[in-house]
Amino acid sequence: MSEKEKGYSVRVLIATAVVAVIGTVLVLETSGRIDHSDNKDNVPVGDFQAIHVKPGEEFRMSRKPSELHAACVDGYLAIAADVDPSFRGILVDYKNRGVRCRRPSPTNIDPATPPSGASNGQ
Repeated sequence: MSEKEKGYSVRVLIATAVVAVIGTVLVLETSGRIDHSDNKDNVPVGDFQAIHVKPGEEFRMSRKPSELHAACVDGYLAIAADVDPSFRGILVDYKNRGVRCRRPSPTNIDPATPPSGASNGQ
């Protein structure tokens, strides 16, 4: 096999790809094209799923606990990091509505709010 027919080895190709990715990231970082936001106000804390488990149905879950905990804040469920309790976010559904901590009681009605279907006297 002559030198012209010899191809590149897999190691050389992988090393070239890794160097190209690292070089691209470094160039983008130095030119200011990668934005690092320090504002944590609207950053999602995490991505969560609700899994429906029927009574008697076996459910498998990781034995390793997450590094998050839940707390009730102003009637809504908040998720906070164990390492930084000040970093927390309110849990919302797919329409960005807050998830309540407890179900509202039908007997606990606000007197300032008229019942649905009632006219306001006009």
